[in-house]
Amino acid sequence: MQAFPSPEMHTVKGGTDPVQLAVHEAGEGRAVVFSHGFPELAFSWRYQLPAVAQAGFRAIAPDQRGYGGSSKPDAIDAYSLKNLAGDLAGLLDALEIEKAVFVGHDWGGAVAWAMPLLYPDRTLGVAGICTPYMAFPSTEMLHALTGGDEELHYMLWFQKPGVAEAVIDPRAAELMEKLLRHATDPAERLAEIAEQEGPPSMNPFLPGALDGRALAEPLVSAEELAFYADTFARTGFRGGINWYRNLDRNLTEVPGLGQEKLDLPCLMLTAEWDLALRPEFTAGMPALIDDLEMHGIPEAGHWVQQEAPGLVNERLLDWLTRRFGSGAA
Repeated sequence: MQAFPSPEMHTVKGGTDPVQLAVHEAGEGRAVVFSHGFPELAFSWRYQLPAVAQAGFRAIAPDQRGYGGSSKPDAIDAYSLKNLAGDLAGLLDALEIEKAVFVGHDWGGAVAWAMPLLYPDRTLGVAGICTPYMAFPSTEMLHALTGGDEELHYMLWFQKPGVAEAVIDPRAAELMEKLLRHATDPAERLAEIAEQEGPPSMNPFLPGALDGRALAEPLVSAEELAFYADTFARTGFRGGINWYRNLDRNLTEVPGLGQEKLDLPCLMLTAEWDLALRPEFTAGMPALIDDLEMHGIPEAGHWVQQEAPGLVNERLLDWLTRRFGSGAA
């Protein structure tokens, strides 16, 4: 299994209430904070932390609230974007760091993009991995997209507390085994969806929805898969799902996300075969970010930092070293 630094627990006071975060660190120098997505862990950055540390940076990756070894508050609104971004600002305080570069993937990308809006004095730059700088969809929009059938879209299916958990918590090992596979060219699948009558299903978490993924090669080793599966079997998925239960709240609390212009160095890495966050979703970013570099990772899917770590690291380190060096923050 890929070597990964052991976690240290830090009490963080950036959100509504103090939480404890399990934080993995490597290296010294200017801080680079990695923010993971769903259903992932800090472990998803196991290829990036050593490479970034070796390049002269202080690489930091927490299990974010609701995940792994970190706190899992009961209240749904504890998982709002303001609280999640507050955790990262609070983490800087706990580690006595003034400013950092924030790197985010999937949901963690939304947290990273929120940092310059909510904490501009703490944010040196932002790198989005798959996740573009864009606004959240509202639940009203998703209902219109699916004709009101909440099972058709996982974000809607996640809204009612306990519904999704009852289905996926007992299937942690099966679900992670089917999700964590290499991507295949989605062109044929997109064509099929375009020809279908009625709204297509966008819910990979229902039983049977990912059966075809067994045809793709596993993305992780058996030991790595066991780490993910055992962790989620122990914690359940409720913490991560609660992030989705704040979609409408986030639109109200952070209305500038994907709307306000950003004036700091930004990097966007897309994955050619990412069916969830398509590369074309980034089309509006150049108009909102003057200091923007964009690169595509060919023949890779949504888990790009694990599927194509060499190329992701090459693009990320090139940008980091050119724009920030590796000296003290």
